[in-house]
Amino acid sequence: MCGLFASIGLTPDPQRIEIVAHRGPDGRGWKTFDSPIGQIALGHRRLSIIDLTDAGYQPMLDGESGVSIVFNGEIYNYRELRSELAARGEIFRTESDTEVLLRALVVWGPEALPRLRGMFAFVAWDDRRKRLFVARDRFGIKPLYFVRTAQSIAFASEIKQLHGLPGFNGRMNVSRVSDFLVWGISDHTAETMFDGVSQLRAGEYMTIEASQPGQYREQTRQWYDPPAETLTCTANEASTQFRTLLSNSIDMHLRSDVPVGSCLSGGLDSSSIVCLMARQLNSASGGNKVQTVSACYLEKSVDEKRYIDEIVSHTAANPSFIWPRAEDVFQRAADITWHQDEPFGSTSIFAQWCVFEEARRKGVKVMLDGQGADEQLAGYVTGFPIHLHALLRSGSIVDFWRTMLWRQRLSGVPIRTQMLDVAAKFVPGPLKDHLFYLNRKYRLQDWIGEGAVSRIGMVDSAVDTAIKNRGLQPVRDLDTYCRSMTLASNLQMLLHWEDRNSMAHGIEARVPFLDHPLVEFSLSLGSNHKIVAGQTKYVLRESMRDVLPQLIRDRHDKLGFATPEQSWFRGPLRRQVEDGLERTLQRYPDLLNAVGTRRLANDMLEGRRPLTFWLWRVVNIGIWGDRFGISM
Repeated sequence: MCGLFASIGLTPDPQRIEIVAHRGPDGRGWKTFDSPIGQIALGHRRLSIIDLTDAGYQPMLDGESGVSIVFNGEIYNYRELRSELAARGEIFRTESDTEVLLRALVVWGPEALPRLRGMFAFVAWDDRRKRLFVARDRFGIKPLYFVRTAQSIAFASEIKQLHGLPGFNGRMNVSRVSDFLVWGISDHTAETMFDGVSQLRAGEYMTIEASQPGQYREQTRQWYDPPAETLTCTANEASTQFRTLLSNSIDMHLRSDVPVGSCLSGGLDSSSIVCLMARQLNSASGGNKVQTVSACYLEKSVDEKRYIDEIVSHTAANPSFIWPRAEDVFQRAADITWHQDEPFGSTSIFAQWCVFEEARRKGVKVMLDGQGADEQLAGYVTGFPIHLHALLRSGSIVDFWRTMLWRQRLSGVPIRTQMLDVAAKFVPGPLKDHLFYLNRKYRLQDWIGEGAVSRIGMVDSAVDTAIKNRGLQPVRDLDTYCRSMTLASNLQMLLHWEDRNSMAHGIEARVPFLDHPLVEFSLSLGSNHKIVAGQTKYVLRESMRDVLPQLIRDRHDKLGFATPEQSWFRGPLRRQVEDGLERTLQRYPDLLNAVGTRRLANDMLEGRRPLTFWLWRVVNIGIWGDRFGISM
């Protein structure tokens, strides 16, 4: 895991790689080349995980082909690929996965990408052909941003590296900021919240030809799409296969030359990872304990220590606990926002920050985490009305009622509430659009008013925009719902936050639920084996029947790095929240309706309305603007 920078047609600036020294505290590399359209620069900051010797330093050159690479990520199947390439006569001089990736690209070109099993963003320069090849992994685990003009283009691991370069204007992208404020989503398009800054999307590669004087030639292609077919299998067959794939993924994600630990929330996903890690470490190394790090709170509504303790006892893990404090939220907000590059959705990101901070104190350099399970397995409660509506549409009335009754029994959600959620799906198209507009206006007119957010149209929700941009089918059932969440919307945002929080502390975060054979199997289940008898992620629960303690396997509440945000904001942090709100309104007076924003915020703080993540989003927009000097 590392940080990279590359530019073409610009004056080489080594400081661009120093900005992200936190991503790679173990080494630095910088090299320049000549091309007909100007100088090429490749920069790298190294976090040593595999092959800790100097032989793994980057930029790495393949002397035979003249290709050099800077690479951020891990190729988990590098041993298998190395053996395959060696059988062809390829000779290796290091033990690193970087050299395997470099040789794979030289031998197979773009066809190497489907062979890779891992997370990656890289830039490779072919000095003989004067061609840049840039690629990102299937699900966007590792970031890659760029700014461009007709004569130049620059790539970077973090947006802050691009500040001040040609193409970077320092203005807000109001459309994407509006998506964030209204819908609570980001990273769902190639655009960012910085006007003029784009990202290579998940599963894309770009080639840049610089062989002729004048302008470069650029082409971007989607190299990955998961198979669209639906697999038919029994619940037992599905759980057995899921268990096998997840176990194989954990095994590969444990490949490391430095200590590996895990984030542990006590939920189904992280607990499954820790339990499988414990089994495999015990089998492979004679009883090494899993190092876990967990966030706990005195506020019982969000504290999961009971479940964490159950997993620690079950696996004999070596636990570490941190207790995020309200007084630290605003003290650290500016620094966290700087590392995140863009505004983030809630103080849960602060809690995650504290977990990685503790992992660094414990000397753990690699942490496994549970991101991705909810998206591919319909783990969010928003999947229920979609599933219920699909059952009604297909005439499965008995399953429809059973699902609602089971959910009421397991999670306490009243039948009436579930019926209202489903009823909204039956409203005819034109009428639904009209009612949605009225409902949105009722909910948001207090703070949107005549501000910039109200002027961009907002015909589609942010998720609809993401689905259209990715070329996916509209959400109609759990199949299309899981595909949209995994490939187009929610997952990419969560991966952004995880990457920045971990790398801020020089830690590599690995996400074994996003091993692509496992994801492809989960998506191939379509709408089956995901929500069953009122339970989400049914196939995961069944696959972990003899692995997880029953207390964890039967959990039906969902928190996920939650903080006691409501009690914090209405209590010790109220003044700072109000001050933060005012700073946002003063900095961006044309963004929102000030009177309505203050009224809605006050209603939330006084308890007249539920306190939602919207409040933090508004506050954090101002912190972001101050930290990066962003104008409208």
